[in-house]
Amino acid sequence: MAEVAEKIIDILDIPKKNMQEPPENVSPETPISDLNIELLDPAVIVFDIEDTFGIEIPCNANEEVEDFATAGSIAGKAEELIATSRAAA
Repeated sequence: MAEVAEKIIDILDIPKKNMQEPPENVSPETPISDLNIELLDPAVIVFDIEDTFGIEIPCNANEEVEDFATAGSIAGKAEELIATSRAAA
Protein backbone atom coordinates (compact mmCIF):
# COMPACT_ATOMS: atom_id res chain seq x y z
CA MET A 1 0.00 0.00 0.00
CA ALA A 2 2.91 2.35 0.60
CA GLU A 3 3.58 2.77 -3.12
CA VAL A 4 -0.08 3.42 -3.93
CA ALA A 5 -0.37 5.84 -1.00
CA GLU A 6 2.74 7.74 -2.13
CA LYS A 7 1.36 8.13 -5.65
CA ILE A 8 -2.04 9.24 -4.31
CA ILE A 9 -0.33 11.83 -2.09
CA ASP A 10 1.65 13.08 -5.11
CA ILE A 11 -1.58 13.43 -7.08
CA LEU A 12 -3.27 15.25 -4.20
CA ASP A 13 -0.29 17.61 -3.92
CA ILE A 14 -0.63 18.70 -7.56
CA PRO A 15 -3.49 21.16 -7.01
CA LYS A 16 -1.59 23.01 -4.25
CA LYS A 17 -1.14 25.93 -6.60
CA ASN A 18 -4.94 26.32 -6.63
CA MET A 19 -5.43 25.98 -2.88
CA GLN A 20 -6.04 29.08 -0.84
CA GLU A 21 -4.11 27.74 2.13
CA PRO A 22 -2.26 24.55 1.16
CA PRO A 23 -1.16 22.32 4.04
CA GLU A 24 2.56 21.92 4.62
CA ASN A 25 2.49 18.17 4.01
CA VAL A 26 -0.12 15.74 2.80
CA SER A 27 0.04 12.39 4.60
CA PRO A 28 -2.23 9.32 4.54
CA GLU A 29 -3.99 10.73 7.60
CA THR A 30 -4.67 14.14 6.02
CA PRO A 31 -8.43 14.73 5.79
CA ILE A 32 -9.40 15.62 2.25
CA SER A 33 -11.58 18.38 3.67
CA ASP A 34 -8.38 20.08 4.94
CA LEU A 35 -7.04 20.43 1.40
CA ASN A 36 -9.50 23.17 0.37
CA ILE A 37 -9.58 21.74 -3.14
CA GLU A 38 -11.06 24.06 -5.78
CA LEU A 39 -14.29 23.13 -7.53
CA LEU A 40 -12.85 21.43 -10.65
CA ASP A 41 -9.83 19.82 -8.99
CA PRO A 42 -11.68 16.71 -7.74
CA ALA A 43 -12.43 15.72 -11.33
CA VAL A 44 -8.81 16.27 -12.34
CA ILE A 45 -7.65 14.26 -9.31
CA VAL A 46 -9.98 11.36 -10.19
CA PHE A 47 -8.74 11.34 -13.80
CA ASP A 48 -5.11 11.40 -12.61
CA ILE A 49 -5.74 8.47 -10.24
CA GLU A 50 -7.49 6.49 -12.98
CA ASP A 51 -4.68 7.16 -15.47
CA THR A 52 -1.91 6.44 -12.95
CA PHE A 53 -3.28 3.07 -11.88
CA GLY A 54 -5.24 2.00 -14.98
CA ILE A 55 -8.50 1.79 -13.03
CA GLU A 56 -11.97 3.26 -13.33
CA ILE A 57 -13.48 4.94 -10.30
CA PRO A 58 -17.27 4.50 -10.37
CA CYS A 59 -19.33 7.68 -10.81
CA ASN A 60 -21.14 7.03 -7.52
CA ALA A 61 -17.91 6.40 -5.58
CA ASN A 62 -18.20 9.70 -3.74
CA GLU A 63 -21.33 8.36 -2.03
CA GLU A 64 -19.03 6.14 0.05
CA VAL A 65 -17.72 9.09 2.04
CA GLU A 66 -15.46 7.05 4.32
CA ASP A 67 -13.55 5.77 1.25
CA PHE A 68 -12.63 9.34 0.36
CA ALA A 69 -12.19 10.95 3.77
CA THR A 70 -8.38 10.92 3.87
CA ALA A 71 -5.47 10.45 1.49
CA GLY A 72 -4.96 7.00 3.03
CA SER A 73 -8.58 5.94 2.51
CA ILE A 74 -8.35 7.01 -1.14
CA ALA A 75 -5.22 4.86 -1.45
CA GLY A 76 -7.11 1.94 0.10
CA LYS A 77 -10.00 2.34 -2.36
CA ALA A 78 -7.52 2.59 -5.25
CA GLU A 79 -5.85 -0.64 -4.11
CA GLU A 80 -9.25 -2.33 -3.95
CA LEU A 81 -10.05 -1.21 -7.51
CA ILE A 82 -6.58 -2.27 -8.71
CA ALA A 83 -7.09 -5.76 -7.24
CA THR A 84 -10.56 -6.01 -8.79
CA SER A 85 -9.19 -4.89 -12.16
CA ARG A 86 -6.37 -7.44 -12.04
CA ALA A 87 -8.75 -10.24 -11.02
CA ALA A 88 -11.01 -9.44 -13.96
CA ALA A 89 -8.11 -9.49 -16.44
